[in-house]
Amino acid sequence: MRYAQQRRERSDAADEWLVRLLGDAGGAALVAVGGYGRRQLSPGSDLDVVLLHDGSRDSAAIGQLADSIWYPIWDAKTMLDHSVRTVAEARAVAQQDLPVALGMLTARHVAGDPALTEALRAALLADWRKHAPKRLPELRRLREERRERHGELAYRLEGDLKECAGGLRDADSLTAIAASWIADVPHGAPEQAQEFLLDVRWALHTRTGRSADRLLLQEQDDLAAELDFESADDLMTAVSDAARTIDYACDVAWRRVDQALATRTRSTGISGLLRRAAPEREPLADGVVRAEGEAALALAANLDDPVLPLRIAAAAARAGLPIAPASLERLASSGAALTEPWPEPARAELLRLLGSGPGLVQVWEELDRTGLLVRLLPEWERIRSLPQRNALHVHTVDRHIIETVVHAAERARRVARPDLLLAAALCHDLGKGLPGDHCVTGAELTVKLAARLGFPPADVATLTALTRHHLLFAELAVHRDPTDPATLAPLLAAAADSGTNPADFVALLHLLTESDSQATGPAVWSPWRASLYRELAARANTVLAGGTSAAREAAAAHAAADADETLVSQAALAQDRIAVQALAPGSAGIGRIDVAIPDDVGVLALVAGVLTLRHIRVLGAEINTVEASGTAYAVQRWTVAAEYGSLPDLGRLRTDLRSARLGTLKLAERLEARDRERLSSRRQAALTPPASVRLLAGASHDATVLEVRAEDSPGLLHRIASAIAGIGADITRARIATLGPQAVDVFYLRPDAGAEAVGSAAAEELVDAVHAALS
Repeated sequence: MRYAQQRRERSDAADEWLVRLLGDAGGAALVAVGGYGRRQLSPGSDLDVVLLHDGSRDSAAIGQLADSIWYPIWDAKTMLDHSVRTVAEARAVAQQDLPVALGMLTARHVAGDPALTEALRAALLADWRKHAPKRLPELRRLREERRERHGELAYRLEGDLKECAGGLRDADSLTAIAASWIADVPHGAPEQAQEFLLDVRWALHTRTGRSADRLLLQEQDDLAAELDFESADDLMTAVSDAARTIDYACDVAWRRVDQALATRTRSTGISGLLRRAAPEREPLADGVVRAEGEAALALAANLDDPVLPLRIAAAAARAGLPIAPASLERLASSGAALTEPWPEPARAELLRLLGSGPGLVQVWEELDRTGLLVRLLPEWERIRSLPQRNALHVHTVDRHIIETVVHAAERARRVARPDLLLAAALCHDLGKGLPGDHCVTGAELTVKLAARLGFPPADVATLTALTRHHLLFAELAVHRDPTDPATLAPLLAAAADSGTNPADFVALLHLLTESDSQATGPAVWSPWRASLYRELAARANTVLAGGTSAAREAAAAHAAADADETLVSQAALAQDRIAVQALAPGSAGIGRIDVAIPDDVGVLALVAGVLTLRHIRVLGAEINTVEASGTAYAVQRWTVAAEYGSLPDLGRLRTDLRSARLGTLKLAERLEARDRERLSSRRQAALTPPASVRLLAGASHDATVLEVRAEDSPGLLHRIASAIAGIGADITRARIATLGPQAVDVFYLRPDAGAEAVGSAAAEELVDAVHAALS
């Protein structure tokens, strides 16, 4: 590996230094433990050292000896993790403290009396093996705690090389398992993956000048260049692949530990040994059995059957079992290949696998790690471990696809063709990482893949359409006015050209969108978003059923109008012409604030500014205009959450709105002061794209539609709405959405009060004004 020699040389240099510091002191030894003991010192690593002594010196003398070693190290500004113990004391501490025991398992003699070091190593290994049935479950709990706290290195945008699941601590745990003699661990690939992560850690320490283990976005480009990768994406793909290799090796090792410990429990005397020789084997499918908690090939399994890998995978996933490593190795070494197009039994097993639910994730990873997956689906090779440099996504592209399939399986009974829903979930993001629009590129890949899998031409057309349009449903539901006839037009056109019944296509696209959003992460999926999807689907189905949705739309409009008029009536009776009401926040701290206020130009900016000033985070907003007694009122419904604490008192909020209308609140000045303070203290996020401001041609029949995509920040909506008002444009409706760190805001403008057409001088003025407000 690239820096392996440097790590050894750094450790050797530290050894020479400690030899000089200890000198010829008798009855003592210096022992390297932890990463230093493994000769894995990086530029930012601590020196983990134990001063062992035989107890012949009194405490003052041993303290003086220790000081003569530790102080020169501290004076040299070297980080030191040290202890002073006899062999018996070190052994006692290791028995009580698992991290100490793990560090000492690779204890290495550096200086002094080697007999002391050997005595320590022998005692520690004997204790570890004796108490392994107790200590190994403790070690496993530590792994799960790290996974819960730090997540999985393979799927983190900014993972911790050491602490994340699949990181260096997991790699070290394989050594501890092997040292227990309870079970063997996988070799070869895990060691290479560990060496690669150590190389990345070396480069990171060199780059940052500190003992950093987290791969921050702003460091990744420089690290990629240092490690000879063409791009940061290539680097993070390699990191992800190494982490998955280690994580998979740990999964296999821990299963072997479980099997060994279970066997020890069962094996008591001769009868136990006889039971151990013949584990129960329960049939799961043709050629597949359950044995010792795994799905395994039956003794009479036909390895020449090309469907067998899919059959064992489907059986294992549906039973919630891992596949036995030995069975995977046998399948990987067999030469059976599927014909093209796939025979119907093969496609059926693939669909059973995709429909298996949560069990799919582990089994899919096992197929991937052993090369079987790429043999079945060559398209997977390109997207394996491909990072998504987008904070909305919590997974790499390949894992996101599988999570989407899992969520699609939960919804399979809600569509007429669950097979198409599952296959579309598998195909929808295959185009990512290639030049151009990944929806278009993915559709081109889907045409070939679906045909190869044996789907008939009509189904190939439907799957291709679902892939091409898999972002359309969310775009229309979240960012367009549902009451505008133009909103439904793109969805109905896609349904008409889908190769299947249009209503069935809408149902498939609706549930694919739900699955995709849920798999993306909490920044995208919420009950509120789900309700927007359901509303769009219902409107489309009404039209497709031949109706004009008159009754339904009339009832909904009547209910909305009643609510609007009630709030406006309150505002009309109030001295300040303002009414505010709120719904209590739900369990996620998300609530709704409704405001009725005279509809002056700039009123949206005014209310947004007050909410920002009161530390209210806007997640979404809808506005309408209602006439009452000759006055136009803006009715604004805000989906909100408190930045911290709780939402403010409504009386205080109403007072602020009144003061802002009168100009006594000095809203603009106070927000500008907050912006300056925020920008002076805020670390600029790496790779933040510039704001996108554009007019959407054809998005509405009766309005000019402006879309703004920008990094979310306090006061963002106020700045945008103020810029629109500044050129005299009147906002009649708006769709405001906050997706994690990104805001996507869509404004419907009265045609005679702003840009009339894309490309006009007024359009350019509008776009330039908003751009200027965001710069």
